[in-house]
Parts: sequence; C-alpha cells; structure tokens
Amino acid sequence: QVPALATVDQPTVGLADRARFDTLHRTVPIAFVTFEFDPFAHVFGDLVVRWGTIALVAVLIAALVLAGIQARGAGLQWGDVPFIVVGVVPGAIVGGRFGYALLHLDYYARRPDLLLDPSLGGLELGLGVVGGVLTGVYLARLLGTAAGRWLHVATAPVLLSLGVGKLTLVLTGSGQGVPSDAVWATAYVGPGPWGSLAPALPSIPSQAFEGIAILLVLVGLTVAVGLGAFGRRDGRLFFVGIGLWALARAAVSTTWRDPIVAAGLQAGGLIALGIAAGCLALLVYLTVRRRRPTSASDAPGEVSWPDQMARPRF
Repeated sequence: QVPALATVDQPTVGLADRARFDTLHRTVPIAFVTFEFDPFAHVFGDLVVRWGTIALVAVLIAALVLAGIQARGAGLQWGDVPFIVVGVVPGAIVGGRFGYALLHLDYYARRPDLLLDPSLGGLELGLGVVGGVLTGVYLARLLGTAAGRWLHVATAPVLLSLGVGKLTLVLTGSGQGVPSDAVWATAYVGPGPWGSLAPALPSIPSQAFEGIAILLVLVGLTVAVGLGAFGRRDGRLFFVGIGLWALARAAVSTTWRDPIVAAGLQAGGLIALGIAAGCLALLVYLTVRRRRPTSASDAPGEVSWPDQMARPRF
C-alpha cells in the first residue's frame, strides 16, 4: 500500500498522485541496488539513534576540526571557529525555512501562520547555506577579522559537510529521486521507517549523486589550491566552491520528485541557479576590486618618498 501523499494539514510532498505510484509499481523492475538493514543503532539499552544521525554528527565534528586546523594555518584564531559556527546557525535556520516556504508557496500563502511552526515541514538547503553565510560573515566582522579570510578557510569544511552530509541520507532512505530502471536505481525494503515516499520503488539516488558531485568539486579545488591557485585569501575560493555546488545541485534537481516550476527545473533547482549567479557576481566583484588600486598612491610608479636619498635599498 502506498501512503497518502498529502492531507489538508500539510504541504504536498513527493510524486503527483496515487495512480502514478500504482502504474510505476507495475512497470518498474526490481532495483539493481537494494538496501535492507535496520536504520537504527541500539545503544545503551533502550536508547535508539538513526545511523544517519550518527554519521552526520561525525561529519560535522570532522568539518569543525578541519576548520580549526585551516584557521590556524591561515593565521586566524582557531578558537573563534565555534563562535562563528554558532553565528551560522540562526541564519541557516531562517534562510532554510524561507526556502522551504518557497518550495510550498501555495500552501504557506494560505496558512502563513504555520511557517513558524517547527513541527511542520522542514528546511531548504540552498537558502539555508545562504543565510548561514550571511550571519557567519557578520559575526566574523564583529570579531575584527577580514571576512574574506574566513570564507577562504571555510571552503573545504563547508563542502565536506555538504557532500558527506548528503551521502548520510543513504543511511536513512531520504532524498530518493524519480523512479527509474537504470543500473544505479536504488530501493529500500524492510520495515524502516525510511525517509522517502514509497521507498521500495526503484528510484534514482539523487542524494548520492549530489554528494558525490560536491566531493568532486572539493577534490578539484584542493588540487587547484595545491597548484598555487587562489593564493590570496579574499573569499574567491569560497564563492567558486559554492557556485559549483549550486550548479551541481541544479543539475541533480532534474531527478527530484518535486513538480516542475519553470525551465524544466523544480523550485529548488531554480534557487540553486540563483545562488550560482550570485556567486558569479561576487567572484567578478572581488576579482575587479583586487586589480583596481585603492588610491592614487597605491598605483604603480606613483609611490612618494620624502627623501629619495634616504630611501632604503630593497
């Protein structure tokens, strides 16, 4: 039996209707990759925790450690990392909730009072990242350090969190895409509970595709930095990384189960394209600002010296 797709009390999530599920159940073959395991870890007797939650916590800890190491290598106070992370949280929550409202605009237009109800719905990742970056940059400036240097340091930890964090959804059965008979189609059987609707239906593993794409971006940027690119810590590395992630997310969004909004993309894909465009604009701005002298005295050949004879030899 396929669970109800939606009720009048919650936003529509998943495929369009029950008839489509029934048709797919009759036409789609058995998945090539089938997961059948207990998604819960039983620790300390009666305490039960999802394996996906444990993996996600481990990823966040690893990202924090990496951020501290890179901050120290960049001459920043590694002890400021926890404060900046705390500053990221409110922006991520507000941005993510606003993005979720955009995904279900028709529903929340009728019931705007439920937007502040944390028990209903969730967060949208794209605008969650944007909101977290804004509040994180604000706190970095309050700490008296250049925001660009912190953005440079945050590139690898953020991409690591996004990439491996997406892969942890495989442990919960969440984030499955549209049904498919491709060789990489995955399905979840057993009692679960699993995070996707109709988990036994062979589908494209959208969550895994996005996670792998992000990690490839991280590897590519790591190689570029190792070869001497982005030597100036002004935030350009961060916006390149986030822009490439947003493009990858927009591409993967074509496999999601959400309804098409415009240009063959779902609302989440359109948000991702907007983020990529914003990153490109900021990248161009930072590049132009770097090449433009800040004042006439900073222009080559116009450095004044009170006494030319007393000028030190370089």
